[in-house]
Amino acid sequence: MKSEKTEKKISEETEKKRKRLLAEEIRKDFESRREARRSIEQGWRVNMNFISGNQYCFVSPAGNLETEDAEFYWQSRRCFNHIAPTVETRIARLSKVRPTLSVRAFSDEEADINTARLSSNILRSVRSRIDLDAVVSRATQWSESLGTAFYKVLWNFDDGVVIGTDGAGHAVREGDVNIVALSPFEIYPDSLTAESMAEVKSLIHAKAVPVSEIYEKFGVNIEGRKIEEFSLLPYSSTSGWKRPLDGDFRPYGENMEILIERYTRPCGKYPDGRLEIVAGDALLFEGSLPYRNGDRGERILPFIRQTSLSLAGSFFGTSVVDRMIPLQRAYNAVRNRKHEFLNRLTTGVIAAEDGSVDAEELAENGLYPGKVLVYRQGSPAPAFLDAGSIPSEFAEEEERIAEEFILVSGMSEVSRNSANPTHVTSAVGLQLLIDQDTNRMHMSVESVERAVKEAGKQILHLYKQFAATKRLMRMTGTGGRAELFYFDASDISADDIEFETGYEKSPEEIREDIFKLFELGLLKDEKEGFSDAMRNKLLDALGYGTFENARDISDLHLKKAERENIRLKERDVEADGYDDHGLHIAEHTRALLSGGEEDGAFKQRILKHLAAHRSLSGEKPAEEISEKEEGLHGGERTEKSR
Repeated sequence: MKSEKTEKKISEETEKKRKRLLAEEIRKDFESRREARRSIEQGWRVNMNFISGNQYCFVSPAGNLETEDAEFYWQSRRCFNHIAPTVETRIARLSKVRPTLSVRAFSDEEADINTARLSSNILRSVRSRIDLDAVVSRATQWSESLGTAFYKVLWNFDDGVVIGTDGAGHAVREGDVNIVALSPFEIYPDSLTAESMAEVKSLIHAKAVPVSEIYEKFGVNIEGRKIEEFSLLPYSSTSGWKRPLDGDFRPYGENMEILIERYTRPCGKYPDGRLEIVAGDALLFEGSLPYRNGDRGERILPFIRQTSLSLAGSFFGTSVVDRMIPLQRAYNAVRNRKHEFLNRLTTGVIAAEDGSVDAEELAENGLYPGKVLVYRQGSPAPAFLDAGSIPSEFAEEEERIAEEFILVSGMSEVSRNSANPTHVTSAVGLQLLIDQDTNRMHMSVESVERAVKEAGKQILHLYKQFAATKRLMRMTGTGGRAELFYFDASDISADDIEFETGYEKSPEEIREDIFKLFELGLLKDEKEGFSDAMRNKLLDALGYGTFENARDISDLHLKKAERENIRLKERDVEADGYDDHGLHIAEHTRALLSGGEEDGAFKQRILKHLAAHRSLSGEKPAEEISEKEEGLHGGERTEKSR
């Protein structure tokens, strides 16, 4: 027994030493990646300062961010910020081409069509629940400012509907997908020359978090400290701000620690990849990559990269801010020198003989109107020096730099200033000018589209992995109404489908398309009129779906039938006498033909429900109709035989 206790103690000490050495190795790996990326990181900080209006900062030869000092105390150092409105215009333009995801069936088989329809519903529901548009907008703001942004797609076990309790009485939830937009400050790849996420073998996600959050997630007590590293502190985690001598505001966090997550792709040593989490000196977790989010169900890194402008041979992209900074410096210099020249013209420079006047009083008050100037007898009177006129070079240089802003940023005056320098008056011509700006932003638009497309794939893979039991999901249907549908992991396939990305149209564009279709007569039925269903859809599309009495009662009957279809999946439902039995029969039959016949229990319930509707409507059951037809055909055959 004594020998076993000794061996157990030695084993525990060996395990503690191994974890301590592994945590130390991960911290050293993080510091080396951080040092290799330091110059890029300082460039990002310069970009953020220029966007916010602090445009006299620069990176010193030592690699530190410093503020440029004025050569003379009287020099004008105003900032005429052209970068911020350009970035805001680009972000606004990208928000108008926000991609949406729909799923196209791999083939014309009914199973593939149902899978595509379910996958599209899941993506729409997740997009509405997590507000994916806001997530993409935040990532786009980072990518347009710094050149790169990232999405982290994960499964949150603390989200979703409560399905029970654990042994301690805590609620157990079914879990759900979550997507987080990350700044490039938090991402440290193993190679800065990788041109895509697929080329990254290992990636570290690091940020400063409160030690209370670490204890809540991992159950480990860690001594907190004050963290002042700008790159590690998300704004939501800062305890305050301080202003050092260089004038650059920096956040700081109290009682925090750096949480380091190192993700490693599957390799020979780790067939399922590796995830290691470290905070301080403690190894909080080590194990396989948690998600099967690859195209064929393999485990890959749960991160998606989005760039504004890609760079060859670089993992991090660039933005138009990098290109506009030299122009912004030159523009500020020209405008400030011009204002100094105007000050000389208006305020003037006084010349006075030494000892002829009270120099201190003259320097303090100048030669204001009505001033009584007393000067020494025999001396020349003080006078203003002739400053001449403003050279034309100032205006020419200012105009040239303004034109270069348009060239470098890719935003014309039509988009940025709502101006029309070309004097184009036709709507088609103006639209062509706007389309040209959109074409200049094609690389940024394409990157957003690829990122959202990859996010859609990973969403479906995570539901395929974790949605083991039957789940009920709510989605927004036609006219803003909530619709419910059931599914489980067996109903999802993210490998046998193709993704299509489209762009949401504005309400004005939708109305214009509807009017064009109306003029062409494509919305009318065979009787040259509008059906009730088409009328309701048009009212919804034109924004009048919620008007009182605008919706026909038939639409209400159809929605009631849809709700009954959901309940029929679980239990029997009685038909009501006030139902429009024709509409209900059509809707229930549609549900039966859309895959409902494969579920035996659901099929029997819906057939029973259909029989109830036929009975209430006075319609003969299908069996009686068949017998009657058989009798008629039999009588015809008997008559013919005679």
